[in-house]
Amino acid sequence: MSHAHDTLSAAGRHRWRLAVTFAMVAVFFVVELLAGLASGSLALISDAGHMAADVTTLGAALIATRLATRRDTTGRRTFGSYRAEVFASGLAVLVMIAVGIYIGIEAVGRIGAAPELATGTMLLVGVLGLVVNVISIVLLRAGAAESLNLKGAYLEVIADTLGSVGVIVAALMVGWTGNAWWDTGIAVAIAVFVVVRAVMLGREVLAVLGQHAPDGLEPAALTDALLAVDGVTAVHDLHVWRLTSGMDVATAHLVTVGSARPGPVLAAASATLRDRFEIAHATLQIEAEDAGECQCADW
Repeated sequence: MSHAHDTLSAAGRHRWRLAVTFAMVAVFFVVELLAGLASGSLALISDAGHMAADVTTLGAALIATRLATRRDTTGRRTFGSYRAEVFASGLAVLVMIAVGIYIGIEAVGRIGAAPELATGTMLLVGVLGLVVNVISIVLLRAGAAESLNLKGAYLEVIADTLGSVGVIVAALMVGWTGNAWWDTGIAVAIAVFVVVRAVMLGREVLAVLGQHAPDGLEPAALTDALLAVDGVTAVHDLHVWRLTSGMDVATAHLVTVGSARPGPVLAAASATLRDRFEIAHATLQIEAEDAGECQCADW
């Protein structure tokens, strides 16, 4: 597809932010994982596991934004590949839940144990992780409100920021008290937070895949707006859904008075959906009220 099509996708407009963040997070993930294994810190390993989810999320997002704008050579993908972004967000949800489960299992395995922890390494890596995450938040925040994929990455980075703070707190508390349970407890708290965020994002992904009306777009409001178009007497078979972030789609049948001209009615209805509801792609069918009942499926 052309560059013009790329701008239709919210994620496509912010792809460079994803690329820079991915590079930083991928490098730090390796550092944190090695440090966690060397220090014996479950909090570090927990945060590294969440960083792995970040790497998966950001990598999948980069692939998805590229797939979403590639040319269809089959002639069968009539909606293009824009849904690739949503599937990538779904993958992020699964990774986040898996990380949470893993940390829970590891925490249970440490019951009754008193591992020796290298708190100096924990503190240094925690501070470095905080710096990386703050930079990532600044990069991703601009696109998080527009793209489900960037929102998933943004939430992941926010959770990682809290994780880095948790690692710093764990290092300080273990150093002061000598009690390794601070490390385990904070690791479990990070895991719980990860799972809660995953569930919230998962609900949004399912809403898109289920083709629910997007948040902020009430079908009743669309119906009322279309009924207000001059010449329209009834609206039926209205459907509105989200193809991908920043791309809402609608279809509807408009019943018009016999004297109404289809061209102006279609132009006015399309302008209403575009200007009032930011629906740039609407498929509208005109039916004269004296043409009889529409022989169409009731769904």
